Amino acid sequence: MIRILKYGEVPNREIFARNMPTANVTDTVADILKNVRERGDAALKEYTEKFDHARLDCLTVSEEEMEEALKSVEPDFLRILERAAANIRKFHSRQVRNSFIINDEDGILMGQKVIPVDRAGLYVPGGTATYPSTVLMDVIPAKLAGVGEVILTTPPGPDGKINPAILAAARVAGADRIVKCGGAQAIAALAYGTESVPKADKIVGPGNAYVAEAKRQVYGMVSIDMIAGPSEILVVADGKSNPAWVAADLLSQAEHDKVASAVLVTDSQEMAEKVSAEIEKQLPKLERCEIARVSIDNNGKIIVAENLKAAIEIANEIAPEHLELCVDNPFDYLDSIRHAGSVFLGRNCPESLGDYLAGPNHTLPTQGTARFSSPLSVDDFVKKTQYTYYTRQALERVAADVAAFAEKEGLTGHARSAQIRTEE
Repeated sequence: MIRILKYGEVPNREIFARNMPTANVTDTVADILKNVRERGDAALKEYTEKFDHARLDCLTVSEEEMEEALKSVEPDFLRILERAAANIRKFHSRQVRNSFIINDEDGILMGQKVIPVDRAGLYVPGGTATYPSTVLMDVIPAKLAGVGEVILTTPPGPDGKINPAILAAARVAGADRIVKCGGAQAIAALAYGTESVPKADKIVGPGNAYVAEAKRQVYGMVSIDMIAGPSEILVVADGKSNPAWVAADLLSQAEHDKVASAVLVTDSQEMAEKVSAEIEKQLPKLERCEIARVSIDNNGKIIVAENLKAAIEIANEIAPEHLELCVDNPFDYLDSIRHAGSVFLGRNCPESLGDYLAGPNHTLPTQGTARFSSPLSVDDFVKKTQYTYYTRQALERVAADVAAFAEKEGLTGHARSAQIRTEE
């Protein structure tokens, strides 16, 4: 059963305690990365057979496989994919950055170019669930950024095929290449390149502890978006909220994973008790009730705060991945939210709306990293190059200042390189 904690009456370490995955996979992942770097496709096929129980002749999805998958997907689901993709494109298109030029002094020109990465590798989890929504959320911002090649990797089933819903989402979103590979080995392939998988410049997407550790170890050789931890939700709800709705929202994240986190912060003891009862009522009805049960019992909590202002302060301290504000006039509190991956405003905006259809990205910072990082966006797939141009006359106006600055740092060579150009 979920714990109910009263803020101010229990130690803060219990209020703000976070479940941190403890599995030590560092050495195992390092071995996988080394094997893939040295042996390429052969290693990928061996790991796919070992972990996914699939024997593969070819690691990439063919056009024939794609067409077969598209024919097997229900037309209604294709329609939903298209609708979701349109919303995601509409939101993320506002994130596209423009290059700029500054030319407001005679003889001086400065600017910045915004350049997409040449190739992006997008990881889509498999295993206990299938996530076509993640395909849309990862691929669409990359395509809007102008990435030259978008490679999607995801584990196959024992039959060696990718779930048709994943392939349908990949076609709708515009992925260029789909690789049948999961786990740390997929990250290794994207980081180092193999015979079938070109080396990527950026790797994005959530995954399990092995995927997260692999991204950590290859960072520097390639760029990554973030080290994603278990899914989490925090709901701030007042005493007027519907406890059945709040319980359903908490369970929507608890069913993700046994280490997922579901937290309610409320100003009402009565609401806390009603939500707890609703969780126990609804949980057995979930298909993934066993997973949700462990998540709620081990990582779930209800925090009773003195008032909504205190509840917001608690939410900011936790810095959740998903934050719901189930209160009257939620926009009154929006400016007070400083640390959250994605905020869902009002009683009619469940977090699941953001997972699938609304448009904002669902690849979000976890484990409190919303204090300093952001959701996946178009920005993740571009880099900036700056440039400067001075005429001889413009340099002469500032050369002495450049030299003086350089000499203050003891770098006389720097000083000389500016001064020499102004000498006859």
